[in-house]
Formats: sequence, structure tokens, C-alpha cells
Amino acid sequence: MSGRRVRALFRRVVQEIRRDRPSLGLLFIAPILVTGLVTFILREGETPPVHAVIFNQAGPPGVVVAGALRTTLEADGGSATIVPDVDTARAAVSDGSATVAITLPAGLGGGGAVITVLTDGLDPSGEGSQVAAVGRLLAAAAASVTGISPPTIDHTTLYGTPSSDPITTFAPAIVGFFAYFFVYILTGVSFLRERTGGTLERLMATPVTRGEVVIGYILGFGLFATMQVALLMTWALASVHVPAIGPIPDFWIGLGIPIAGSAVFAFLVVVLTALGAVSLGIFLSTFARTELQIIQFIPIVLVPQFLLSGVLFPVDSLPPVVQRLAKIMPLTYTVEGLRQVFIAGADLASAALRFDLLVLAAFAVFFATIAAFTIRRDVA
Repeated sequence: MSGRRVRALFRRVVQEIRRDRPSLGLLFIAPILVTGLVTFILREGETPPVHAVIFNQAGPPGVVVAGALRTTLEADGGSATIVPDVDTARAAVSDGSATVAITLPAGLGGGGAVITVLTDGLDPSGEGSQVAAVGRLLAAAAASVTGISPPTIDHTTLYGTPSSDPITTFAPAIVGFFAYFFVYILTGVSFLRERTGGTLERLMATPVTRGEVVIGYILGFGLFATMQVALLMTWALASVHVPAIGPIPDFWIGLGIPIAGSAVFAFLVVVLTALGAVSLGIFLSTFARTELQIIQFIPIVLVPQFLLSGVLFPVDSLPPVVQRLAKIMPLTYTVEGLRQVFIAGADLASAALRFDLLVLAAFAVFFATIAAFTIRRDVA
């Protein structure tokens, strides 16, 4: 082994990385930003205020418990309102005017009372923290009434599919994120190859306009992105049983994730997400010179969306300043839209789903527009 040759190779690697500013940023700055963001979320995040409606079947003891609960919730920035019946309570949760509906049962003054707490079920992890907080407050309120033992909390949801499969609650976020992630990689790398191979430079030397270039590439990449989404959705929703063959035991092909709404609307949400990823990939690839630089955008562009859009942490539990950032991220609306379809069974009659679809389409158009302005004739 020649030490001289090893030192020469060492110097060459160091010099190349030192000249590659994106690589230096990925190496030193990106880890600080990502770990700092996660730490900020965990330290500053909190359970959002609880806005409750209360249906009291317990008579005078329920009035005392409801009053104590209202005082505590209002002190924490929440609210509590008495409603006349269960249907009104469910309607308040359905239209979003309340986050939880609480039913105080008859016999609250005795032992073993079961208090029903209803949420909409669209954000299981976020609602879990709220229900836990309500449970603690109810126990404290019940303890303030002489003779009332701590109640049992029965958490039910307005929406959702009857399944004990743990993937059910996480499916919308998982499907949306990985569709966005893989389409971005496909588009960014493929468009970069068009640039470095000279194809785009030759196109720009013709009368073709930048807008025509972007639209053409979006349609081309969009076709394969749509095929990828169709395959992903089929794999996620379908489940085919393959019987045992000889020594091979029976098994299932597909995840078989239950969905309350139509797969067509879920597919529409993911397709619009994929088209936005295509536009984003084209836009960012105009700033890259190598495939590695396409990957280097991931910690800056995709990881924050993974952390802030509801995939990992509930949006309502994020620090306020970070919640505002989440509202300008496409993946936030993907996750919300897919939850509406997967869990609530929403269709185009739902204003929330129509809004999410409109925002996703707007993001796709926005990135396509700015991509057209960033393409240069000296692209090689």
C-alpha cells in the first residue's frame, strides 16, 4: 500500500466536498435544522384548547360537574356549553364548532359511572391527548362533588371504520407522504438527466417556450406519477388471499386498509399531490447539477413537511408559529383530504374536501409557474 497515493485520494475527496456547498450544507446545517425543529416541537407543543359540548343526563350532580369543567376549560382557553340532547352534541362535533362532546349519564352520583366522550376521529393521535386531558378534568370535577367516585371514560368517535388494525388511523398520512416523496425523486432525477444530457438545452434552442417545456414535462412525468399512485392505492386498499400451496402457507397480497369513503376521491387527492410533487421536482432540479443535489433538497423541503403536516405530530398540537408554516405546506392538505375520505367517508359534497383539492391544485400550478421562470437557456 502506498501512503502517497492514499494521501492524494484523501486530498481529492476533501477538496471536492469543500467546493460542493450543497454537500457541506447537508453535512453541517441540515442536521442542526431538523433536530432543532423536532426539539422545538416536542418542547413547545401542547394540547390544543378543548371546546366541549355537554349533554347532562345526571341532574343536579351533572350541573355541578359541568360547571367545574367549564371553569377549568375556560381558564385554559377552551370552552364548555350545555346542549339539550345527544343529536345536538354530535352535530357540534361534526361541524367543528366543538372538539369533544361529553355525555354525563344518569346515576353519576353513584359508583361506576361511565362518561362518554365523543370526538370526530379524524386525527386519532391529537384527539387522544385531548381525551386524556378531558378525562383528568372530569375526574377532578367529579371529585369536587361529595359522594361521586372517579368516573370511567368511554371514548367513541363520530367517524371511522370498524377495525382494530393499527394501520387504519395512520394510513392517510402514510399513503400521502410516500406518494409525494417517490414522485418528487422520480421527477427531480429524471428532469436533471434531461438537462445534463443536453436534451433540454436543444429544446430551448428551438421556438418552444418555457411554459410549453414545463407543461410537456409535467404531462409526461405526470402520466407515470399517476400510474405509480394507482399502483400504490391498489396495494394499500386491496387484499387478495392466496391459499396455501404445498409447503408454502397461505398469505395475502395487499394491505387491505379499510376506507370509509370512495377510493376514487382518495385517488384524486393523491394524484393532485403527485402532480404538485412533479412541479416541485422540476422547479428544484433547475438548481441542481448532480443527482446527489436533488437528494440534498430532501432534508430542507420534504422532512419539514413530514414533521409539520400531521404525518408525525398533530398540527393542532404544534407551537403556533410552526402551525402557520404547516398551512403553507402541500402535504398538510393531502393528509387532511385523505383523512376526510378514509375516515369520514367524504365526497365532493364535503366543503372541507373540496377546499383541500383546490389548494393542492393551486400548489401544483404555482410550482409549475415558477419552474417555467427558472428554466434557463444555458442549462447544460
